[in-house]
Amino acid sequence: MTTVFAVVVEAVTSTGANAPGAGNPNGWALNVPTLPDKVVDVPDLGLLGDFSLFGSFERVGVVAALLLVFTLMLADFFDTMGTVVGVGAEAGLLDEEGQLPGSERVLLVDGLAAAAGGAASASSATTYIESAAGVGDGARTGLASIVTGVLFLLALLFTPLVSVVPFEAASPALVIVGFLLITQVRHIDFDDYTIALPAFLTIVLMPFTYSITNGIGAGFVSYALLKATQGRAREVHPLLWLVAGLFVVYFAINPLQDALTG
Repeated sequence: MTTVFAVVVEAVTSTGANAPGAGNPNGWALNVPTLPDKVVDVPDLGLLGDFSLFGSFERVGVVAALLLVFTLMLADFFDTMGTVVGVGAEAGLLDEEGQLPGSERVLLVDGLAAAAGGAASASSATTYIESAAGVGDGARTGLASIVTGVLFLLALLFTPLVSVVPFEAASPALVIVGFLLITQVRHIDFDDYTIALPAFLTIVLMPFTYSITNGIGAGFVSYALLKATQGRAREVHPLLWLVAGLFVVYFAINPLQDALTG
């Protein structure tokens, strides 16, 4: 319905796109909702399999390529873990320690999907927090995900029609997702600043940096530092110290790359 309304608005106002340099700040952010010339079309699969497994090592060098691989692995892992915990909490599937049983299978599937997405020269096929909308509506068994996957396959044939949907039409669904996720803050112990402040940084930095990984990284690093400065370093698990250190390296990746390639 929102897309239909957007098509009517565009037909009446001829707003146009908000493209860089177009001088139209009030235009549509992504797609201009206009009726396509055709509804069904064969998708362009020309980039499928068009990749080089070791090409980056030749183009940017071994050290820079390893830094890129490390960045992608860390980002994908913690994006997935953040999504799994958030969606699992909304579904009531977490155990007493706040962990999702069988999460290793989730990580395996996510890793294989991410690799497959790269092999298809497409965006990383990873987990998305929008799944919380389905969970909030009752999805629990995984059947909803299968149905969503099948619909995405069918959507390949309806690419001209899908391209009509503007960014603004999807925004209301993201508001619902955000509402469902923010309800989990009631479980945070705000009386303990070593927990509350890292949680705050995690929540705030995710939307401001457009990255779940950045938010989680800030939470890990600040949690470890706050515990250490309060003389409570023993409360931090050694593995958490390791992860916090890896995040420090992750945040320094760009300066390191600039130094190595400059």
